[in-house]
Amino acid sequence: MPHRPGIPLVVVCGPTASGKTDLSQLIARELGGCVLSADSMQIYTGMDIGTGKIPTSERIVPHFGFDLVDPGSPYSASLYQEYGRGVIARCEAKGEPCTICGGTGFYIRAVVDAYDFPKGDQVGNPVRDAYTAKIAATSAQAVWNELNEIDPASAALIHPNDTKRLVRAFEMRADGTTYAAQHAKLAHIPPYYEPVTFLGLAVDPDLLRARIDARVDRMIAAGLVEEVQGLLDQGFRSALTAQQAIGYKEIVAALEGRCTLDEAIQQIKFATHRYAKRQRTWFRKDARIRWLDANDPDFELLTETSLREIERTMNENS
Repeated sequence: MPHRPGIPLVVVCGPTASGKTDLSQLIARELGGCVLSADSMQIYTGMDIGTGKIPTSERIVPHFGFDLVDPGSPYSASLYQEYGRGVIARCEAKGEPCTICGGTGFYIRAVVDAYDFPKGDQVGNPVRDAYTAKIAATSAQAVWNELNEIDPASAALIHPNDTKRLVRAFEMRADGTTYAAQHAKLAHIPPYYEPVTFLGLAVDPDLLRARIDARVDRMIAAGLVEEVQGLLDQGFRSALTAQQAIGYKEIVAALEGRCTLDEAIQQIKFATHRYAKRQRTWFRKDARIRWLDANDPDFELLTETSLREIERTMNENS
Protein backbone atom coordinates (compact mmCIF):
# COMPACT_ATOMS: atom_id res chain seq x y z
CA MET A 1 0.00 0.00 0.00
CA PRO A 2 1.18 3.59 -0.57
CA HIS A 3 2.16 4.39 2.98
CA ARG A 4 5.10 2.92 4.82
CA PRO A 5 4.61 -0.30 6.82
CA GLY A 6 4.74 0.23 10.55
CA ILE A 7 3.70 3.88 10.43
CA PRO A 8 0.15 4.46 11.68
CA LEU A 9 -2.33 6.45 9.64
CA VAL A 10 -5.24 7.73 11.71
CA VAL A 11 -8.56 9.40 10.90
CA VAL A 12 -10.41 11.31 13.63
CA CYS A 13 -13.88 12.25 12.43
CA GLY A 14 -17.30 13.25 13.63
CA PRO A 15 -19.65 16.23 13.69
CA THR A 16 -18.60 19.79 14.34
CA ALA A 17 -17.98 20.68 18.02
CA SER A 18 -17.40 17.03 18.97
CA GLY A 19 -13.76 17.58 20.02
CA LYS A 20 -11.93 16.34 16.91
CA THR A 21 -9.35 19.12 16.89
CA ASP A 22 -8.21 18.58 20.47
CA LEU A 23 -8.07 14.81 20.23
CA SER A 24 -6.29 14.81 16.87
CA GLN A 25 -3.36 16.86 17.98
CA LEU A 26 -3.03 14.95 21.25
CA ILE A 27 -2.86 11.70 19.26
CA ALA A 28 -0.37 13.25 16.85
CA ARG A 29 1.80 14.43 19.74
CA GLU A 30 1.89 10.96 21.27
CA LEU A 31 2.73 9.41 17.90
CA GLY A 32 5.34 12.04 17.09
CA GLY A 33 3.52 13.10 13.95
CA CYS A 34 1.38 15.78 12.33
CA VAL A 35 -2.29 16.68 11.79
CA LEU A 36 -3.88 17.04 8.36
CA SER A 37 -7.10 19.04 8.43
CA ALA A 38 -9.84 17.57 6.23
CA ASP A 39 -12.21 20.52 6.32
CA SER A 40 -13.43 22.03 3.07
CA MET A 41 -13.68 25.52 4.58
CA GLN A 42 -10.42 25.63 6.55
CA ILE A 43 -8.53 25.59 3.26
CA TYR A 44 -9.41 29.28 2.79
CA THR A 45 -7.00 31.97 3.91
CA GLY A 46 -8.54 34.51 6.26
CA MET A 47 -11.56 32.37 7.12
CA ASP A 48 -10.29 31.44 10.55
CA ILE A 49 -12.77 32.12 13.34
CA GLY A 50 -15.88 30.99 11.49
CA THR A 51 -14.30 27.72 10.36
CA GLY A 52 -12.97 26.80 13.79
CA LYS A 53 -9.36 26.84 12.61
CA ILE A 54 -7.09 26.14 15.57
CA PRO A 55 -5.01 29.27 16.33
CA THR A 56 -1.28 29.04 15.69
CA SER A 57 -0.57 29.60 19.38
CA GLU A 58 -2.55 26.48 20.31
CA ARG A 59 -0.94 24.09 17.84
CA ILE A 60 1.29 21.62 19.66
CA VAL A 61 2.17 19.65 16.49
CA PRO A 62 2.59 20.64 12.82
CA HIS A 63 -0.75 21.20 11.08
CA PHE A 64 -1.50 21.00 7.36
CA GLY A 65 -4.57 21.72 5.26
CA PHE A 66 -5.04 25.33 6.36
CA ASP A 67 -4.86 28.44 4.15
CA LEU A 68 -4.38 26.70 0.81
CA VAL A 69 -6.25 29.23 -1.36
CA ASP A 70 -7.96 32.61 -1.11
CA PRO A 71 -11.72 32.62 -0.48
CA GLY A 72 -13.60 32.11 -3.70
CA SER A 73 -10.69 30.48 -5.51
CA PRO A 74 -11.60 27.28 -7.37
CA TYR A 75 -10.91 24.16 -5.34
CA SER A 76 -12.13 20.57 -5.43
CA ALA A 77 -11.92 17.24 -3.65
CA SER A 78 -9.57 16.00 -6.36
CA LEU A 79 -7.15 18.84 -5.63
CA TYR A 80 -7.42 18.07 -1.93
CA GLN A 81 -6.73 14.40 -2.66
CA GLU A 82 -3.46 15.30 -4.36
CA TYR A 83 -2.52 17.72 -1.59
CA GLY A 84 -3.44 15.39 1.28
CA ARG A 85 -1.60 12.39 -0.10
CA GLY A 86 1.42 14.61 -0.65
CA VAL A 87 1.35 15.66 3.01
CA ILE A 88 1.12 12.03 4.14
CA ALA A 89 4.01 11.02 1.88
CA ARG A 90 6.26 13.84 3.12
CA CYS A 91 5.48 13.17 6.77
CA GLU A 92 5.95 9.43 6.47
CA ALA A 93 9.24 9.90 4.60
CA LYS A 94 10.48 11.43 7.86
CA GLY A 95 8.95 8.61 9.91
CA GLU A 96 6.17 10.88 11.20
CA PRO A 97 2.62 9.42 11.32
CA CYS A 98 -0.24 11.55 10.03
CA THR A 99 -3.54 12.05 11.85
CA ILE A 100 -6.31 13.25 9.54
CA CYS A 101 -8.83 15.42 11.36
CA GLY A 102 -12.06 16.45 9.77
CA GLY A 103 -15.71 16.81 9.39
CA THR A 104 -15.75 16.86 5.59
CA GLY A 105 -16.34 13.19 4.95
CA PHE A 106 -15.78 13.41 1.21
CA TYR A 107 -12.35 15.00 1.70
CA ILE A 108 -11.37 12.19 4.07
CA ARG A 109 -12.49 9.50 1.67
CA ALA A 110 -10.87 11.26 -1.29
CA VAL A 111 -7.51 10.82 0.46
CA VAL A 112 -7.75 7.45 2.18
CA ASP A 113 -9.81 5.56 -0.41
CA ALA A 114 -8.99 4.76 -4.04
CA TYR A 115 -11.34 7.35 -5.45
CA ASP A 116 -10.65 8.08 -9.12
CA PHE A 117 -11.97 11.51 -9.99
CA PRO A 118 -13.25 12.19 -13.49
CA LYS A 119 -11.08 14.55 -15.50
CA GLY A 120 -13.72 17.25 -15.29
CA ASP A 121 -13.13 17.82 -11.60
CA GLN A 122 -10.29 20.25 -12.18
CA VAL A 123 -9.76 23.98 -11.99
CA GLY A 124 -10.35 25.82 -15.27
CA ASN A 125 -12.93 23.41 -16.64
CA PRO A 126 -14.99 25.28 -19.29
CA VAL A 127 -18.23 23.56 -18.23
CA ARG A 128 -17.65 24.81 -14.69
CA ASP A 129 -17.04 28.32 -15.93
CA ALA A 130 -20.13 28.26 -18.15
CA TYR A 131 -22.54 27.00 -15.48
CA THR A 132 -21.07 29.23 -12.78
CA ALA A 133 -21.77 32.18 -15.07
CA LYS A 134 -25.25 30.83 -15.83
CA ILE A 135 -26.10 30.66 -12.13
CA ALA A 136 -24.91 34.24 -11.69
CA ALA A 137 -26.97 35.40 -14.68
CA THR A 138 -30.16 33.52 -13.77
CA SER A 139 -30.36 31.64 -10.48
CA ALA A 140 -29.27 28.39 -8.85
CA GLN A 141 -32.90 27.25 -8.90
CA ALA A 142 -33.11 27.76 -12.66
CA VAL A 143 -29.97 25.71 -13.25
CA TRP A 144 -31.21 23.03 -10.83
CA ASN A 145 -34.44 22.88 -12.84
CA GLU A 146 -32.39 22.31 -15.97
CA LEU A 147 -30.53 19.46 -14.31
CA ASN A 148 -33.77 17.98 -13.02
CA GLU A 149 -35.16 17.81 -16.55
CA ILE A 150 -32.21 15.88 -17.97
CA ASP A 151 -30.94 14.01 -14.90
CA PRO A 152 -33.56 13.80 -12.13
CA ALA A 153 -31.64 11.11 -10.21
CA SER A 154 -28.70 13.47 -9.74
CA ALA A 155 -30.89 16.49 -9.08
CA ALA A 156 -32.63 14.59 -6.28
CA LEU A 157 -29.29 14.34 -4.45
CA ILE A 158 -28.44 18.05 -4.70
CA HIS A 159 -30.06 20.96 -2.90
CA PRO A 160 -31.05 23.69 -5.38
CA ASN A 161 -28.89 26.20 -3.49
CA ASP A 162 -25.80 23.97 -3.43
CA THR A 163 -24.11 25.66 -6.38
CA LYS A 164 -20.85 23.76 -6.00
CA ARG A 165 -22.43 20.31 -6.42
CA LEU A 166 -24.87 21.64 -8.98
CA VAL A 167 -22.08 22.80 -11.28
CA ARG A 168 -20.21 19.57 -10.55
CA ALA A 169 -23.18 17.55 -11.84
CA PHE A 170 -22.94 19.25 -15.23
CA GLU A 171 -19.16 18.71 -15.28
CA MET A 172 -19.69 15.01 -14.69
CA ARG A 173 -22.25 14.76 -17.48
CA ALA A 174 -19.77 16.39 -19.85
CA ASP A 175 -17.24 13.79 -18.76
CA GLY A 176 -19.58 10.89 -19.55
CA THR A 177 -20.91 10.05 -16.11
CA THR A 178 -23.44 11.45 -13.64
CA TYR A 179 -23.44 12.76 -10.10
CA ALA A 180 -25.85 9.99 -9.09
CA ALA A 181 -23.59 7.30 -10.54
CA GLN A 182 -20.55 8.67 -8.73
CA HIS A 183 -22.55 8.95 -5.52
CA ALA A 184 -23.54 5.27 -5.73
CA LYS A 185 -19.99 4.25 -6.60
CA LEU A 186 -18.64 5.95 -3.49
CA ALA A 187 -20.07 3.21 -1.26
CA HIS A 188 -17.99 0.53 -2.97
CA ILE A 189 -14.57 2.14 -3.41
CA PRO A 190 -11.66 0.12 -1.98
CA PRO A 191 -9.08 1.64 0.37
CA TYR A 192 -6.05 3.44 -1.01
CA TYR A 193 -4.14 3.11 2.27
CA GLU A 194 -4.04 0.12 4.58
CA PRO A 195 -4.17 -0.08 7.48
CA VAL A 196 -6.01 3.03 8.66
CA THR A 197 -7.46 3.52 12.14
CA PHE A 198 -10.82 5.30 11.92
CA LEU A 199 -11.92 6.95 15.16
CA GLY A 200 -15.26 8.74 15.46
CA LEU A 201 -16.39 11.01 18.28
CA ALA A 202 -19.99 10.34 19.29
CA VAL A 203 -21.92 13.03 21.17
CA ASP A 204 -25.57 12.98 22.20
CA PRO A 205 -27.49 15.24 19.75
CA ASP A 206 -28.97 17.46 22.47
CA LEU A 207 -25.57 17.91 24.08
CA LEU A 208 -23.98 18.58 20.72
CA ARG A 209 -26.53 21.30 19.94
CA ALA A 210 -25.66 23.00 23.23
CA ARG A 211 -21.95 22.79 22.41
CA ILE A 212 -22.56 24.23 18.95
CA ASP A 213 -24.52 27.15 20.41
CA ALA A 214 -21.74 27.88 22.91
CA ARG A 215 -19.15 27.61 20.16
CA VAL A 216 -20.98 30.11 17.95
CA ASP A 217 -21.17 32.53 20.88
CA ARG A 218 -17.40 32.16 21.37
CA MET A 219 -16.82 32.85 17.68
CA ILE A 220 -18.79 36.08 17.90
CA ALA A 221 -16.85 37.10 21.02
CA ALA A 222 -13.58 36.24 19.25
CA GLY A 223 -14.34 38.66 16.42
CA LEU A 224 -16.25 36.81 13.72
CA VAL A 225 -18.12 39.95 12.67
CA GLU A 226 -14.85 41.82 12.24
CA GLU A 227 -13.37 38.89 10.32
CA VAL A 228 -16.30 38.89 7.90
CA GLN A 229 -16.11 42.67 7.44
CA GLY A 230 -12.41 42.40 6.66
CA LEU A 231 -13.04 39.74 4.02
CA LEU A 232 -15.83 41.83 2.50
CA ASP A 233 -13.42 44.76 2.31
CA GLN A 234 -11.07 42.50 0.33
CA GLY A 235 -13.81 41.73 -2.21
CA PHE A 236 -14.73 38.19 -1.17
CA ARG A 237 -18.50 38.67 -0.84
CA SER A 238 -19.46 35.94 -3.33
CA ALA A 239 -17.35 33.38 -1.46
CA LEU A 240 -18.77 34.40 1.92
CA THR A 241 -22.37 34.08 0.75
CA ALA A 242 -21.94 30.62 -0.79
CA GLN A 243 -24.30 27.93 0.47
CA GLN A 244 -21.56 26.06 2.34
CA ALA A 245 -20.14 29.16 4.09
CA ILE A 246 -22.00 28.68 7.38
CA GLY A 247 -21.20 31.49 9.78
CA TYR A 248 -20.20 33.87 7.02
CA LYS A 249 -23.26 34.30 4.84
CA GLU A 250 -25.39 34.97 7.92
CA ILE A 251 -23.04 37.69 9.18
CA VAL A 252 -22.94 39.23 5.70
CA ALA A 253 -26.73 39.50 5.83
CA ALA A 254 -26.51 41.31 9.16
CA LEU A 255 -23.80 43.68 7.94
CA GLU A 256 -25.90 44.48 4.88
CA GLY A 257 -28.94 45.23 7.04
CA ARG A 258 -31.03 42.27 5.91
CA CYS A 259 -31.35 40.99 9.48
CA THR A 260 -30.17 41.88 12.96
CA LEU A 261 -26.96 40.47 14.43
CA ASP A 262 -28.97 38.46 16.97
CA GLU A 263 -31.02 36.97 14.14
CA ALA A 264 -27.85 36.12 12.22
CA ILE A 265 -26.38 34.39 15.28
CA GLN A 266 -29.50 32.25 15.66
CA GLN A 267 -29.39 31.40 11.95
CA ILE A 268 -25.75 30.31 12.30
CA LYS A 269 -26.68 28.03 15.18
CA PHE A 270 -29.61 26.46 13.32
CA ALA A 271 -27.56 25.99 10.14
CA THR A 272 -24.74 24.39 12.12
CA HIS A 273 -27.19 22.04 13.85
CA ARG A 274 -28.38 20.88 10.43
CA TYR A 275 -24.82 20.51 9.19
CA ALA A 276 -23.87 18.40 12.21
CA LYS A 277 -26.82 16.12 11.52
CA ARG A 278 -25.63 15.63 7.93
CA GLN A 279 -22.14 14.86 9.20
CA ARG A 280 -23.44 12.20 11.60
CA THR A 281 -25.46 10.62 8.81
CA TRP A 282 -22.42 10.50 6.51
CA PHE A 283 -20.03 9.01 9.05
CA ARG A 284 -22.51 6.48 10.45
CA LYS A 285 -22.51 4.79 7.05
CA ASP A 286 -18.82 3.92 7.35
CA ALA A 287 -18.45 0.62 9.20
CA ARG A 288 -14.71 1.13 9.62
CA ILE A 289 -15.18 3.85 12.22
CA ARG A 290 -14.72 2.88 15.87
CA TRP A 291 -16.91 5.23 17.87
CA LEU A 292 -15.70 6.80 21.11
CA ASP A 293 -17.99 8.33 23.72
CA ALA A 294 -17.26 12.07 23.73
CA ASN A 295 -20.27 13.25 25.73
CA ASP A 296 -18.06 14.30 28.63
CA PRO A 297 -14.69 14.44 26.92
CA ASP A 298 -11.76 13.43 29.09
CA PHE A 299 -9.11 13.97 26.44
CA GLU A 300 -6.43 12.15 28.39
CA LEU A 301 -8.63 9.07 28.53
CA LEU A 302 -9.76 9.50 24.90
CA THR A 303 -6.12 9.72 23.82
CA GLU A 304 -5.24 6.54 25.71
CA THR A 305 -8.23 4.73 24.19
CA SER A 306 -7.29 5.99 20.73
CA LEU A 307 -3.70 4.80 21.07
CA ARG A 308 -4.94 1.33 22.05
CA GLU A 309 -7.18 1.27 18.98
CA ILE A 310 -4.28 2.35 16.77
CA GLU A 311 -2.07 -0.38 18.24
CA ARG A 312 -4.82 -2.94 17.68
CA THR A 313 -5.17 -1.90 14.05
CA MET A 314 -1.45 -2.16 13.49
CA ASN A 315 -1.29 -5.59 15.16
CA GLU A 316 -4.23 -6.90 13.12
CA ASN A 317 -2.43 -5.92 9.92
CA SER A 318 1.11 -6.91 10.85
